[in-house]
Amino acid sequence: LTYAGNPANLSDFENTEAYEFVHASILEQERIEELLDVRSVSTIVHFAAESHVDRSIDGPEPFIETNVTGTLRLLQAAKKRWSALESSEQNAFRFLHVSTDEVYGTLTASDPAFCEATPYAPNSPYSASKASSDFLVRSYFHTYGMPVVTTNCSNNYGPYQFPEKLIPLVMLNALGGKALPIYGDGKQIRDWLYVEDHCTGILSALKTGQLGETYCIGGRSEMENIQIVKRICALLDELRPAAENPNLEGKQVNQYEELITYVKDRPGHDRRYAINCDRIQTECGWEPSETFDSGIRKTVQWYLDNQAWCRSIADGTYAGERLGNV
Repeated sequence: LTYAGNPANLSDFENTEAYEFVHASILEQERIEELLDVRSVSTIVHFAAESHVDRSIDGPEPFIETNVTGTLRLLQAAKKRWSALESSEQNAFRFLHVSTDEVYGTLTASDPAFCEATPYAPNSPYSASKASSDFLVRSYFHTYGMPVVTTNCSNNYGPYQFPEKLIPLVMLNALGGKALPIYGDGKQIRDWLYVEDHCTGILSALKTGQLGETYCIGGRSEMENIQIVKRICALLDELRPAAENPNLEGKQVNQYEELITYVKDRPGHDRRYAINCDRIQTECGWEPSETFDSGIRKTVQWYLDNQAWCRSIADGTYAGERLGNV
């Protein structure tokens, strides 16, 4: 498993007949082919990816291996499985590829939101690797006729997110009495999508999406990074006041917002992402259920209620730092 993998995140499903944990690499094509045949797989939802931009800046090789070569291996295995099926089973087969809005590059404040027709313009090794995987998936539809669908989502948040990402990083640093690092001026804008809404969007595209097409999935919640951090701080002030936090004892911190620290911006930091998700709403009947306010409150409460999970992350090799050495 990579650093972010944790089978305990799926412990609720351990006794479910449909669940099986297989410890293997996405690069092991023969192993994947065997699993697809043994389990008579008819649907593949491809989440597997290296996804942290900071890490890709410091070391892009794992992103090429997993996101590009790994996707190719999975496509090859899926194509072999699909080709061996009867005609009716081939028609029912689906390969859904989960991608990101970062493949579209960056927006100015006045630009329209990304949509399915937006030209690709990736600006980081991570987004370049995901763009490459998107093109590979597209090619398997147009070249071989394999039934594929691609989704491009905005920034996810919610329970179980590894704390290199902004929202859990801020949560755990604040609870630990540590600085809350903000890149540059903190005015980078992202659209935020609650993880359960993302999952229902994927299911909608899987069930009713047009083959060979792409669907953008967003939360309709554009916010500056600094606004996100201040919102989390305000919720913590309400739910776990600084005065009651032993990790802040003696630090003269009355409100969590006082922990905010501005740090040097990362190279090639995209200024704004925004998603137009009209197509998936029109064609598949999907729209997000959570507002940012409802979703972030659920998320903060989850981290407060699951401190044992948080400690298990802290007890590993991750120390809560921003990752990437550039």
